[in-house]
Amino acid sequence: MRLDLTALRRLDNLWLQTTTASGARFATDTGTLQAEVYAPGILRLRLCTDTAEAGPDYGLLAAGPEPPPQVRLSQDAGVHRLEAGDLSLELCANPVRLRLARRGIALLESTGDAHIRGGLRLPAVAIEGEAVGRQGWFLALGLHSGEPVYGLGEKFGPLNHRGQLITSWNEDALGVNSELSYKNVPFAWSPQGWGLLVHTTARVVHGVGYPPWSQRSYVLRVDDPVLDLFLFAADSPAALLERFTHLTGRAPLPPRWSYGVWMSRCYYRTADEALEAARTMRERRIPCDVLVLDGRAWLKVETRFGFEWDAERYPDPEAFIRKLKALNFRLCLWEYPYISVHSPLFARLAEKGYLLRNTAGEPYVYEWDPGPFGMLLTPLPPSGMVDFTQPEAYAWFRDAHRALFAQGVDAIKPDFGEQVPEDAVAANGDCGRELHNVYPLLFNRCVYEASQRHAPGGALVWGRSGWTGSQRYPIQWGGDPQADWEGLAASVRGGLCWGLSGAPFHSHDIGGFYHQRPGAMPDPELYVRWVQTGVMASHTRFHGTSQREPWFYGDEAERIVRRWLEWRYRLIPYLEACALEAHRTGMPVMRAMPLAFPDDPAAWAFEHQYLLGPSLLVAPVLGPGGHVTLYLPEGGWYDLTNGGRVEGPRVLRRTVPLGEMPMYGREGHMLPLGPVVQHTGELGKGVLSEGAVIEEAWAFGTAPGEINGEINLSGLPPGVRVRHW
Repeated sequence: MRLDLTALRRLDNLWLQTTTASGARFATDTGTLQAEVYAPGILRLRLCTDTAEAGPDYGLLAAGPEPPPQVRLSQDAGVHRLEAGDLSLELCANPVRLRLARRGIALLESTGDAHIRGGLRLPAVAIEGEAVGRQGWFLALGLHSGEPVYGLGEKFGPLNHRGQLITSWNEDALGVNSELSYKNVPFAWSPQGWGLLVHTTARVVHGVGYPPWSQRSYVLRVDDPVLDLFLFAADSPAALLERFTHLTGRAPLPPRWSYGVWMSRCYYRTADEALEAARTMRERRIPCDVLVLDGRAWLKVETRFGFEWDAERYPDPEAFIRKLKALNFRLCLWEYPYISVHSPLFARLAEKGYLLRNTAGEPYVYEWDPGPFGMLLTPLPPSGMVDFTQPEAYAWFRDAHRALFAQGVDAIKPDFGEQVPEDAVAANGDCGRELHNVYPLLFNRCVYEASQRHAPGGALVWGRSGWTGSQRYPIQWGGDPQADWEGLAASVRGGLCWGLSGAPFHSHDIGGFYHQRPGAMPDPELYVRWVQTGVMASHTRFHGTSQREPWFYGDEAERIVRRWLEWRYRLIPYLEACALEAHRTGMPVMRAMPLAFPDDPAAWAFEHQYLLGPSLLVAPVLGPGGHVTLYLPEGGWYDLTNGGRVEGPRVLRRTVPLGEMPMYGREGHMLPLGPVVQHTGELGKGVLSEGAVIEEAWAFGTAPGEINGEINLSGLPPGVRVRHW
């Protein structure tokens, strides 16, 4: 992407207008700048022109401003300094620039990228796009040599975005092979101790030390007439995520059954085929909790989506669900927020004004590109798009789920949501350019609220797309990976990156969604390695365009997969404790090495291994032959395969048999484990602290074992076996 510096009008001047209890208001060349202490560790800057108007409030923020400690404002030699506690923000004029410091140490400041002729090569703050009538903002911040930057949503490339050009714009990425992604969040942070969030629904482009622009600068281009920027300062990455999720909200606790195995394929063609898969899993002792019916499995493609079963294949949905429940399965149904023009619903919703409109005021009909569907996937019909900014439309869509939940459906998979065109018009006055990114948030929020009201087994969604605040509506999965080793590796990176962006729960399609050869299945080795990796995540689902049930991959693969799924169910007490920590602090279940070990830069380069919670280090096998290179940080680590203790820091190169994956218990921590079961209905009903599902606890090392401050050796329920490693 080309950077046209001639299209930028630099902001040069700054004058103090008024002060408030939390900050100050300044006049600038073109409008105003407001600076305030929003909450402990959080500052807010808001820049706008005199003609800019604030858009609708989409509820991206979950916390309002807090009464600040004493805020001190001073001025010296043209530098305005805002101080609160150990934080200070300096704003300077000629040109306008900023400096964020904590305890007197600069964390983040405007770029110093200067031209040989003198002056800055890049403006620190500028207005962009005035000539074309689409005003936005340009901000350039300095980066230290080697300083990594993390976050920015679910991205499938390297976790460290230094050197990358990242666009916060939701796309149907059609895989995990490019910068495009389904879930974007304009939130970034550095182990240096700073973080930033662009509070917007508009497109944001991040040149993160992007060499064609400036290898020493973090350049932000915000396609919004208002630049609303939150700055965070904290001692650690975990504390930065705590502050970010305090501002944008934390995930509620998913129901226990959600931690079980979800089985899906694209797709079960008949009710009998779906029931046969469920019966076979029980007969073969394949642990599982949820069967997923994907889009074509229960709906007619020509008329979807309309909340109605395909009557030809499901003449009696209630009877089908009863048979599934008799096998102790829960049911998840696919949906998307589009209404086919061939559905009777389309005309009714259009008449009520429940659909997005075009500039002529007619319902906007989205025409799908048939190219990506090929011969494997059925092309989708022209469709209208539900307008979630219209309160009556939102309530209708939410409450239309009531009948499905009453039939016995347990969960909804809200797919898609990334297709709002920029020229669409919403009821609240926004055009598609402002609505595009936040539309998936509104969609998933609506369905989550439906499950809160009507789902008998507890609230959750299985969503694909998202934006700032999506962590409040768990859970999300990673889209449509290619069924090969690189698809597996990218899925791991996507989940870790999502966690580094404040979202604690993530899953991906075990086995990969599509194969290079349409309809082909992954080979058994890849399938088994994907199962091992997928089990060691917050949530676990099989899915793809061919069969994903274990018995299709041979006797050895089925035997190994069965053992790993049994291990998955033993982990549920531990995963529930991790979820409780996420709910309280924003700490993700899958913790990338920069987050887990911020004081060990050597660990940051290992971007495919992670801590699952505080106690387990996981190193997935991401290539044929079982070869793994992994890093153990400082301290003692216990190999879960053989019980041996390894002292870190240390790099290990291992070759492991197909049935094994490197996992290490962290010395001084504990791992509570439940029994081997076939589904979560066989577990106790008590909460974790009552110990109802804990059968055994592994204490790594001689130090008192602890997990998240919730369970320690002295507080275990009576009768729990303790294994000291």
